[in-house]
Amino acid sequence: MKMLSTSEARALMLAAQGLLRRPAKRATKADVLRCVRRMGALQIDTINVVARSPYLVLWSRLGRYETAWLDALLAAGSIFEYWSHEACFLPVEDYPLYRHRMLDAESQGWHYSKSWVADHRLEVASLLDYVRARGAVRASDFERTDGKAGGWWEWKTEKRALEMLFTAGELMIARRHNFQRVYDLRERVLPLWHDAQLPAVEVVRRALALKVVRALGVTTAGWVGDYFRTDKRQAKETVAALAGEGRLLAIEVEGWREPAYVHPSNRKLLNDAASGKLVPELTTLLSPFDPLVWDRARARTVFGFDYRLECYTPAPKRLYGYFTLPVLRRGALVGRVDAKAHRKEGVFEVKSIHIEPGAPADEGLARDIAGALLECAAWHKTPEVRVRRSEPESFAGLLTEIGVEVKFAEA
Repeated sequence: MKMLSTSEARALMLAAQGLLRRPAKRATKADVLRCVRRMGALQIDTINVVARSPYLVLWSRLGRYETAWLDALLAAGSIFEYWSHEACFLPVEDYPLYRHRMLDAESQGWHYSKSWVADHRLEVASLLDYVRARGAVRASDFERTDGKAGGWWEWKTEKRALEMLFTAGELMIARRHNFQRVYDLRERVLPLWHDAQLPAVEVVRRALALKVVRALGVTTAGWVGDYFRTDKRQAKETVAALAGEGRLLAIEVEGWREPAYVHPSNRKLLNDAASGKLVPELTTLLSPFDPLVWDRARARTVFGFDYRLECYTPAPKRLYGYFTLPVLRRGALVGRVDAKAHRKEGVFEVKSIHIEPGAPADEGLARDIAGALLECAAWHKTPEVRVRRSEPESFAGLLTEIGVEVKFAEA
């Protein structure tokens, strides 16, 4: 059984996730699709403090690219939206792997309420007939008539009905307009699909487990269920069965308490990692919803990085900031940046940089992080980077020497 060191396992995971180094050539729309397929799921989130998460996840891997390409892939039917890890863009060829969830919509938790649909069956049926007759719609196409203000838990009836029909697979997202979902009938968005093509549940379970192991490069069985939000106990049993059949490679990783697994398609990466040929070169900022860090337990074990998104934490209780971005530097997670892009002013504001304990807060680290900040800022068309503060404070001085503006007074 092959044995990897911690650093070799990190390099293998980064290589599988497309985070080992920047591509040699400028990204194309085809690269965006390949990236989504490689990860298996691209999580969607609407917070736009820096960039909406799916666009940032792609930038971390591809560098400068056109965000419109992702929208175009959705409109062309190369990807689709559904609940996976959370709401995600998914490769369209994986639609059969999610159809069971739609047919058992109640399994999707708060995303679907059987009682609400029963109580509003006339409204739901009427809305479905409206889409069938009139074509694709947005929630904003319907005026609010109940007198309530908007909000996460105060959706108007039409919005809630659209979401219920989406979760049940009756409607799909045909495209997005200004990031708003545009809903249409499943048979118009995916006309070639028929439920006679539906694979067996066990086939789906095994296929999703294999996809997770391939996407992560190296993983324990315990981390597999979180990736596509499948049953964790069943996922562990499925991984063990697949390994027993030789469809997964079992290895050991230094310091990991459980056996690790590698997909056979990543055998070359495994051998290169073990021989020291995988050398992480990339320094970049990560979205809080990046597959590399969305599982806190995995991030702690693999990278020694304890990460929590604090935008849902009351401000006085935040340790690092509202929307902190993990900093990946040459194979290690070395810090977190609380940033905000001021697009009208052309300013990329870094409210704070926190360097992880144990990371060398030296000139080399400062140059790498400054490069990542400037690259991200240029992609946002906010070329002026301003850093408010750093921890340790001396790190800000290193950034100043490199030419990044540092201001210790709060804006």
